[in-house]
Amino acid sequence: MPIKSRIRTVPDYPKKGIMFRDITTLIKDPVGFRLVIDSLTQRYITGRIKFDVIVGIESRGFIIGGALAYTLGKGFVPIRKKGKLPAEKVSQEYALEYGMDIIEMHTDSIGKGTRVLLVDDLLATGGTATASAALIEKLGGKVSEMCFIVDLPEVGGRKKLAAKGYKVFALTEFEGE
Repeated sequence: MPIKSRIRTVPDYPKKGIMFRDITTLIKDPVGFRLVIDSLTQRYITGRIKFDVIVGIESRGFIIGGALAYTLGKGFVPIRKKGKLPAEKVSQEYALEYGMDIIEMHTDSIGKGTRVLLVDDLLATGGTATASAALIEKLGGKVSEMCFIVDLPEVGGRKKLAAKGYKVFALTEFEGE
């Protein structure tokens, strides 16, 4: 697939044994970036998946989510790391491989009943996506679907999210490679 072939694999990053899937080579390529946005636009412009706003997870989710919001005529809401948002916010702590982290959204970013398309670059363990969905739900929103460029099925994030009742879509996957 043309999208997958434009993603760089960096061995042993951030630690030995990890094959890091780097989308910066995909999005720096104007054809690759257009393929991503056009493919996602075609999926969501049909209206089969109903959503009111796109929420992007820091930081690569901003790139994809912002461009997709533009092509679909939707608003865009960022989920940021702790301490980056200036107004009243809601927070969610979640586990990382080594420790904990916190993400935040402005409390006025979505309202009760708002249907959300959650966007990020890569699905691995599903921890950040699960925490992001929890933030959206704290504000009364509902995740219509979670959308990623890359899924790493062997890591188990898709199964974890599906077990919680979330719909997941990814443009490509890397399995055992």
